[in-house]
Amino acid sequence: MTEPTVAVLGTGIMGAAMARNLLRAGMAVRVWDRTRPKAEPLAADGAMVCDEPGEAAAGAQIVLTILYDGHAVEEVMAGVLPAMEENAVWVQTSTVGAAAADALAELARRHEVPFFDAPVLGTRQPAEKGELTVLAAGPTASREAVQPVFDAIGSRTIWVGETTEASRLKLVVNDWVLALTASLGEIIALAEAFDLDPRLFLEAIAGGPLDVAYAHAKAALILSRDFTPSFKAETAAKDAALVTEAARAADLSLLVAEAVREQLQKTVRLGHGEQDMAAVYYAARSS
Repeated sequence: MTEPTVAVLGTGIMGAAMARNLLRAGMAVRVWDRTRPKAEPLAADGAMVCDEPGEAAAGAQIVLTILYDGHAVEEVMAGVLPAMEENAVWVQTSTVGAAAADALAELARRHEVPFFDAPVLGTRQPAEKGELTVLAAGPTASREAVQPVFDAIGSRTIWVGETTEASRLKLVVNDWVLALTASLGEIIALAEAFDLDPRLFLEAIAGGPLDVAYAHAKAALILSRDFTPSFKAETAAKDAALVTEAARAADLSLLVAEAVREQLQKTVRLGHGEQDMAAVYYAARSS
C-alpha cells in the first residue's frame, strides 16, 4: 500500500511533532503555518514548506489541521476545502469544543469531503515520541485511509463514533486533566503555607489508590519552578472555557470546572500564559 501524502496545517508544538512522525513513517508531508518560521525547520526533516494552506493541500490525500481553535480552523479550511483533491479526507485534530466541531463537520459536508473529528490526548513529549492517544470519530468507509496517520502520530486510537463524538470525549478528559492540574497547584501552595515540604504530599499518596502519575509530573515542574511549556496555560484556559461553554449548553452546573476556568484565566492575567499550565500554582498564591 502506497503511503499517503499528508498536508499538516499548523506547526506549533504539536503540529511540528506530528509532521516529523509522519515523515518517519515514510509519508510525504507538506506543511504550512501562519507564521512561516515555525514551519521552516521541518524542511530539514524532509517536509515541503508551503506559503499558503491551499498550496500544502494540493496533491495531498489527507489534510490534517492542528490549529489553535475552531475559528482558526474554519477560517483556513473555508479556503482549502474547495481546492482539495478528489477523494481527499480532512482529519481535524485541534481541540475546538463541541459546537465548533459540529460546525466544522457541517462545513466539510457542504463540500462533500469526508471529515474525521480526531483530537488527541498528550502534550509535547508524547507528541514527539509518536505516543499520543487519538480520539477518533468519522465515516467507517474512510477509516482505512486515515489509520496510517493515526498510527504514526499516536500509540493508540480510540474510535468513538462517526460524527463529532471525539471532540465531546476530549472535553470530558480535559475537564479531569485541568481540574487535576489546578488542584495540584493549590495543594502545593497550601502545603507551603503550612511550612510543609510539598514532597510529603506526593509521598503520602505514592503507590496507593490516590496516586496519579500525572500529579508527580506536574508537581516536578512546580517544585523546580521550571514552567517550560508542554501545554501552555493560555491554551489550557481556552480549553477550560470550551468545557464550561459545553456544560452550560447541556444545562449542567459544573462548579469545579467554572472555578478551574477562572484560575487558569487568572494565571494568564498574572503573566504566565506562555508557561506550562502547571503555572496555575501562581493563581493559588495570588490573592
